[in-house]
Order: sequence, then C-alpha cells, then structure tokens
Amino acid sequence: MTNHHLDHPYDALLPDVVLNAIEFQGFELTGSLLALNSYENRVYQVELQSGDFLIAKFYRPGRLADEAIIEEHQFIQELEQQEIPLVAPLSHQQQSLFSYQGFRFALYPRVGGRFPTLEDPDILFRLGRLVGRMHAVGALRPFSHRSRINLDEMVRVPYQYLLEEGFIPKIHQQQYRDLVEQILPRIENRFSKAAPFDEIRLHGDFHPGNILQRDHEIHIVDTDDCKMGPAVQDIWLLLSGDRNEMQRQLVELIEGYEEFYTFNIRELSLIESLRTLRIIYYSYWLARRWKDPAFPRHFPWFNGGDYWDEHILTLREQTDALDLPAFEIMR
Repeated sequence: MTNHHLDHPYDALLPDVVLNAIEFQGFELTGSLLALNSYENRVYQVELQSGDFLIAKFYRPGRLADEAIIEEHQFIQELEQQEIPLVAPLSHQQQSLFSYQGFRFALYPRVGGRFPTLEDPDILFRLGRLVGRMHAVGALRPFSHRSRINLDEMVRVPYQYLLEEGFIPKIHQQQYRDLVEQILPRIENRFSKAAPFDEIRLHGDFHPGNILQRDHEIHIVDTDDCKMGPAVQDIWLLLSGDRNEMQRQLVELIEGYEEFYTFNIRELSLIESLRTLRIIYYSYWLARRWKDPAFPRHFPWFNGGDYWDEHILTLREQTDALDLPAFEIMR
C-alpha cells in the first residue's frame, strides 16, 4: 500500500488517479470529473460513456478501519432491503469498498434533489416516519467497529486538544476552560436523568444537507458518521427556530416516527446536550484537519479571535439552554 503523509493525505489523489481507480472497476468514463463539496473525504462526480453519472467517495487515509467502512455499507444495504431510501454504495463481486494506489473508495449512483422544505409539517411527518423505519432496523443489532456518542470522544478529548495544541488564543483560554467545566456536569446530569435509553445504530449526521427532496421523493445520503447512540440524535438536527418552533416540529417528527418505532420520551432531555457536544466537537474537527490544505482554504475564518469570541458566546448560550426544562411531547 502506498504510504501517504497524513498531514496532506490527498496530495497524491490527482485527477488521473481518480479516473483510473474507477475505470479499474470496469466503468467506461468520458473523463469528465467534478469535485463536490466534501472535506473529511474527497467526493467526485464522474460521467460514464452511457451518459449516466457516478459519485465516487475517496476515504481519508488513516481515519477509519476497513471493518468500520464495510459495517457502514452493510447497514445501508440492510436499510435498502427494507426499501428505506438511503443511497447505497454499488457492489462489484460482492464488494463495495475498493482500493487503488493506497486510496480506499466507494461508488454511488448520482441522486438529485434539494434540501427538504422543513417548514412543511407533512415533510416533517414523512421524515419522522423515515427515521422511525431506519431505527427499527438499526435496533436489530449493534455496530461492532463504529464509534458511539460519548463525552470522552466529543468533549473531554477535544477540550484538551484545543487547549494543549494552542488553537485557542490566550485571551480566550480561561473563559473556554470555565465554560466547558460548567457544561460537562450539566451534560452528565442530563444523560443520567434520561437513562435508561437504548443505544442503536444511527445515521449520526441527519441534517437537512444529507436529505435530498425531489417532487414527492426523499433520499437520504452520507452515512459516513453512522454510530451507536440514542435515537434522538437523528431527530434533533432537523429542528430549527426558537424553542416554540422546535417544539411544534418535534410533534410532527415524533408522530411520524412512532408509526414504525417507539420513541423514548426521556431522550428529549438530551437534545441540548447533543447540540453542545456537536458544537464543541466541530472546533476540534477543524483543528485536527488544519494541516490539510483544503481546510484553511475553505474555512479561513476558523481560529481567529472573532471565531473564538463567537464560539465562547455560543457555549454561554448552551450553558443556559442546558438549565432549561427538557422539551416535552404530550401523548
């Protein structure tokens, strides 16, 4: 296997390498190649001689074990067998994870669409049904090689890394320490009060950008962050607006969800905790990838004084949100 320097993992992923990798799987290409917006992995649209298109995802070297990627693919295939509209990787000779010159990649059919209209209660209800169907399958067995939502991975490690590696300016460091140390016991308390809850296989990153709507069809994409965790993780990212608006959205989502799977109402108390975990982890993710030239280029606002001013303000707001009563759904 080619040994790529992980500071710049995609230096060797030149257009010819991408095209040759796909042709090596038996596809005839026109040579048309379009890079799509993706930073953790590299994703391309390629045109076939037939006029159709494929989406090729080249996985970041060193990030996930083969077993974890294959487990994700198997989960998608389970969902597809139940006619749940996730876009599944293509298989060749019973394989969906391929390798070429040290790069691992998967191929997908191209599916068009736009962000769903979440202002429409009917769309929220339909999305709730889809998540309920996903979770009915996700609850059948656990992941063995994927991560799980936990405070060590999503708060404690990011907190230490950001401070120790010098990403937080000195003027902000004490504020950051104080806020995270106030936030941690609040989140621990929320998780304790919500227990017991089941940890199931999740999409993990079920935000509107990973949902494609075209006319009456909805397709779900990008399970790259699938993991074990509470069901509400695949629901709260669909919420927006003020607290009252989110409350109304939850009613539609949960009503649709429960046509296929029972929702544990105690998990509603985890929504602001999960939002806070995501906010803290996002800064860590950017910091960990900062040596990849794509990140300074596409996220030039990261790591400046204005960024940390805004980040600390957001953490203060989350500290207050963690003290509010949990969302409620009347049954």
